Amino acid sequence: MPELPEVEALTAYLSQRLTGRVIAEVQPVAISALKTYDPPVTVLAGRTVGPVVRHGKFLDIEAGGLHLVVHLARAGWLRWKEGLPALPPRPGGRNPLALRVRLEGPDGDGFDLTEAGTRKGLAVYLVREAAEVPGVARLGPDPLDPGFGLERFRALLSGERRRIKGVLRDQSVLAGVGNAYSDEVLHAARMSPYKLAADLSEEETARLFEALGTTLREAVERSRGLAAGELKAEKKLGLRVHGRTGQPCPVCGDTVREVSFADSSLQYCPTCQTGGRPLADRRLSRLLK
Repeated sequence: MPELPEVEALTAYLSQRLTGRVIAEVQPVAISALKTYDPPVTVLAGRTVGPVVRHGKFLDIEAGGLHLVVHLARAGWLRWKEGLPALPPRPGGRNPLALRVRLEGPDGDGFDLTEAGTRKGLAVYLVREAAEVPGVARLGPDPLDPGFGLERFRALLSGERRRIKGVLRDQSVLAGVGNAYSDEVLHAARMSPYKLAADLSEEETARLFEALGTTLREAVERSRGLAAGELKAEKKLGLRVHGRTGQPCPVCGDTVREVSFADSSLQYCPTCQTGGRPLADRRLSRLLK
């Protein structure tokens, strides 16, 4: 799933290519991806694109007073194309295309929103204000906001009786951090994903805050200037524990372990994060009974 660093890089990438351009046509293909219908996305034709900004994991493309807001979900992506086909795309079948935006000009360039797999979560909204999108309205503070400091982070964790892994992923607490980067932040902070947020000491909270900012800023910096098609590969290369079950930890050499859930998993290093003790994997335990 694209998270804050990848969406930040996509925002910069699109800003360079879209700002000041006129939209020639918007072609919805997967109607299930459209979450709003008034106004219809087709009214964007003829409008000039303004700022492209990010809200957590949401892309926000302003055009003529309207906002095309996109959440890429688990398997969605944006693909920039030079010379889009003249014929309209065909819906249905195994076509991953969900929506196409063509720009005016002789090159016929623009972008496609695509989504792989059968579990569809890609969401496209056309609204007059980004805050009309429920997911945007409930977002917590952005961890890369210059005004987001340690004391505010400490206040967010105060009284939280949930495991810190879940708190970091909660978009109403922090905007933009998902499964992958929460694993990376906790590894950098040398902290168990099962630790209760409210039980963190002042030193642990400060260490986690530092790891949060450093991990995200480094990921954004690695992605800076990359084309949209290169961002997924860069994300995988930059991860130390997430998605690396069974591989050696790059810090201590211990084997990266995994805990599986119904629809996701987390990865961690026992030596770096849990005092050498493997975490209980309840799903695996049930299978062994």
